[in-house]
Amino acid sequence: MANRNTDLLFQLLKSLEKSEKRNFKLFVQRNSGNKDLKIISLFDAVDRMKDYDENALLKKIKNIEKTQLSNLKAHLYKEVLSSLRVMKSNEDVVLEISEQIDYARILYNKGLFQQSLRVLEKVKELAKANNQLAYLNEIVSFEKKIESLHITRSFTNRAEKLTEESRIVVKQNDLQSKLSNLALLLYSWYVEQGHARNAQEDEKIKAFFFSHLPEISFEPDGFYEELYLYQSYCWYAFIRQDFLMYYKYTHKWTELFTENSRMLSVETMHYIKGMHNLMNAHFDVRNHKKFAEALIRFEAFSESKDALHSDNTKVQTFVYLYSAKLNQHIISGNFEEALKLIPFVEDKINEYSMFIDRHRILVIRYKMAMVSFGAGDFGKSIDYLNKIINENSGFRTDLQCYARLLHLIAHYELGNIELVEYLTKSVYRFMAKMQLFTIVEAEIFRFLRSSFHSDRKELKKQFELLLNELKKHEGKRFEARTFAYLDIISWLESKIKSKTMADVIKEKFVQSKR
Repeated sequence: MANRNTDLLFQLLKSLEKSEKRNFKLFVQRNSGNKDLKIISLFDAVDRMKDYDENALLKKIKNIEKTQLSNLKAHLYKEVLSSLRVMKSNEDVVLEISEQIDYARILYNKGLFQQSLRVLEKVKELAKANNQLAYLNEIVSFEKKIESLHITRSFTNRAEKLTEESRIVVKQNDLQSKLSNLALLLYSWYVEQGHARNAQEDEKIKAFFFSHLPEISFEPDGFYEELYLYQSYCWYAFIRQDFLMYYKYTHKWTELFTENSRMLSVETMHYIKGMHNLMNAHFDVRNHKKFAEALIRFEAFSESKDALHSDNTKVQTFVYLYSAKLNQHIISGNFEEALKLIPFVEDKINEYSMFIDRHRILVIRYKMAMVSFGAGDFGKSIDYLNKIINENSGFRTDLQCYARLLHLIAHYELGNIELVEYLTKSVYRFMAKMQLFTIVEAEIFRFLRSSFHSDRKELKKQFELLLNELKKHEGKRFEARTFAYLDIISWLESKIKSKTMADVIKEKFVQSKR
């Protein structure tokens, strides 16, 4: 029995909107002329299911044998995609370009060379206008094939013109490919390993970056080359925790869409990701005013046609918008307001569970744990942290580390003495195995091991000693992420001043705006 997360047909049908379902049935009936097609029965039966159950499915559709089901599912999957392609071709410029190339190929195969060339010439301009180099290369290659195999007499110097176009496209494609490879490799590095935590890791990522960075020579319309270059520098700076450089290149990334407004509808997801990183950059450098401005800008975008254009853009916009809203409440200390968002966010995560990657869910759960911790609900914080700790994902080991530390401190707050003593050893072994220790984390461990049995007066003194020690490292680059993920400074200050953590953060937030 397959489940909702693994059956491909079930996932596809559950992603369809009402208009897309209606269009599919019209598409099938128009092409078959038979209203009783088995795939329509299969479509209706799967669509009505809340969870995919093959045995239950076979009982519902009596006219389909078990031996037929696999082939029928594959056929239905293909037909649904075909109907979507027809429906969406005018809404997506990339689909439109692909469709026009298909038409040119059909005309060529019919022996209508001149008509094929006319279609290719028109679609070539569309590809150029939208910076679609891969398709542009295919179009020019197809034109060269026609000209080399047939006497078309299209116009003088046709061979020289196509040769020059081909040379430029190949050069741009090569640079674009190298830069997109670098951006992808750096992003993969971050997802798997997180931030550089010491000078050795910093040197390693620096050597990797510059050994893979190609010589840059942009053509006038080098949108993608610029995009992938800014992304590469963005991930490079983020891994190294150079947050000023990170801000610089996330700003360039998003401004590229301001300068090339037409590309917003073509590469909406790249814009969404860029805005997410821009808001993160403001969050990391605690630029409260710019963060708020970027959030307002992104919230306005979330209601735009581009944001609502597809399921993917709609879901990802939601994820990044509410991640930023939680961040806004975290840096301002408004944990009670953040708590009000959590039920809605949890409902949406469940609704979009098939479309949100596990890494992003881990990050959102950590933010929920931080919010609950800041609001003083340590039990709820532990519940969220347990979901992260029990996730055997194989990536973001740094996030696993922070989750374990916050989990440890939450149990400390609840006074679970024996459990904290056990967890301290367990977390220490985990971090030692992963080689994730920083100076700040070592100091936190030392404090937790020695302070639990102290009396109240002595405990306050130890809080002050730890705070003074940690403040020595607050401005150090390799310790920055620990402070951002744990905000151990505000927690210690709340203990020393006998205030809530929320009040301490609110005071800092107000002072920072003066």
